[in-house]
Amino acid sequence: MTGAVELGLIYAVMALGVYLTFRILDFPDLTVDGSFTAGGATAAILIVNGVNPFAATAAGAAAGLVAGTITGLLHTKGGINPLLAGILTQIGLYSINLRIMDGANVPLLRQETLITPLRDAEVLGTWVSILIFAALALVIKVVMDWFLNTDLGLAIQATGDNPAMIRSFGVNTHRTKILGLALSNGLVALCGALIAQYQGFADISMGIGLIIAGLASVILGQAIIPPRIIVVATAAVIAGSVLYRVAIQIALEVGLDPNDMKLVSAVLVVLALVLPKWSVLRRVPSIRSIRRSAAVEPTAGDR
Repeated sequence: MTGAVELGLIYAVMALGVYLTFRILDFPDLTVDGSFTAGGATAAILIVNGVNPFAATAAGAAAGLVAGTITGLLHTKGGINPLLAGILTQIGLYSINLRIMDGANVPLLRQETLITPLRDAEVLGTWVSILIFAALALVIKVVMDWFLNTDLGLAIQATGDNPAMIRSFGVNTHRTKILGLALSNGLVALCGALIAQYQGFADISMGIGLIIAGLASVILGQAIIPPRIIVVATAAVIAGSVLYRVAIQIALEVGLDPNDMKLVSAVLVVLALVLPKWSVLRRVPSIRSIRRSAAVEPTAGDR
């Protein structure tokens, strides 16, 4: 289970990127599957060729920035539908990733990576590594919270909320969309680079279906922790990522076939979306509503 928590914290970086496009920009970006693999492939091939793991990881994130920028240009300058723009970039990245790796996979088992010190110290799978990965996710969350509250970040938020209104203030929504998509896919590719080093290889199929995992993390987290401000929303995304990986681990431990995990992911997303809308569950009072009722209920003296 500690391994599941570790993976949840690493994948939280990807989930924050998905949150940026789907919730902040209101842009259904399907580039994620390709940019995740691009980050892992770029980092892996550079590490194999002797590049410093930190520089290789940064290069992997940069590959995601480029992928997101291409999707943004296809949509804004090419006038292509958001879904189709993401699909086109994703399809193109499949061939590009094969070119980068010069094959279907790149092993990293005997290479020096960012995870090697943790593996050598035998702290992987312990609370020490969980704290390290939690610190990483927290640093990225804090930077993202800060950025989204700057003038540029607020412009990106406004682009997703009401593009016509923000254009009336002279903001170029094409630029904010491209920037948002670039940053989102940069985070996704950064996660891909970290996962490749964590699992010891980069593979052409490592990003297949990843968008479901990202959406599941965002939806699960925000179903449990209702987002009211950015700080809370990003915390909910991290929590959702951990819960999603724990749920997958539980499904494996109860005996489900690993081939069914994509189905489990789809069911989790459906439940997170549907359950809050059921009238039976809406009639169940929440703790907050009970406290509110108790606060306004007249006392015996008032009567």
